Amino acid sequence: MTRSFDRIRVFDVEVTPCTYDSVIAAVLDAAASRSSFGVAALATHGLMTAAHDEEFRSALHRLDVVTPDGQPVRWALNLLIDAPLSERVYGPDLTDKVCAAAAAEGIGIFLFGSTESTLEALRCSLERRYPTIKIVDQQADRFRDATPAEDLEDIERIRVSGAGIVLVGRGCPRQERWVAAHLDSVPCAMLAVGAAFDYLGGILQRPPRWMQRVGLEWLHRLAQEPGRLWRRYLVTNTQFLVRYAQLWFAVRVMRRPVGR
Repeated sequence: MTRSFDRIRVFDVEVTPCTYDSVIAAVLDAAASRSSFGVAALATHGLMTAAHDEEFRSALHRLDVVTPDGQPVRWALNLLIDAPLSERVYGPDLTDKVCAAAAAEGIGIFLFGSTESTLEALRCSLERRYPTIKIVDQQADRFRDATPAEDLEDIERIRVSGAGIVLVGRGCPRQERWVAAHLDSVPCAMLAVGAAFDYLGGILQRPPRWMQRVGLEWLHRLAQEPGRLWRRYLVTNTQFLVRYAQLWFAVRVMRRPVGR
């Protein structure tokens, strides 16, 4: 039986106070029992997108775990809980740890999304780091919605592969929506992990740990992809700062109760 997790509402979005160990244990349980289990790693961009998009927010609420991927998400969550989290549950690190655990347990992994070249780089990197890992199959993104027939083919391909874990790298919010839509049809633990494919495959350079600790990972990513990301960070970071200030005032000054 898969494990259940508490949720805390942050900007009307349900986020899971969790640790790497608790999420990995639940993922392995689901993989071993061939149960549908949905996980998303939510950074600031995803949080603010969900706060303004009811459909996306509903998709996140259907998932079993929504981890605080970004430090700002963890900070916001810590305003609302009695036992503050000492670390975030960062998508690339979670993916790496899940792959290590799956290799040790002999659990098959299916790679779904991104480009063929990125999938090959990711596969090679994982097989080099974890010689016993079982990458049972992979499928690149079509970069469009699948037709109903294609979707059935995707589901069957995952089923016959024998995978217990599906790593989904389609970008936010497409990957989270895909996982939520397949919770009843794909008997695996599904992790929407986005940029983890690029980081673990060596396509993008990881930010220094000090930048991650102080919440400046966005600046490192912006330096690598300024044309694609400048608008995202200008808008979402500003929105987050405004909403966080409102949350801080409500919790610390007005002493309003936490919404669960």
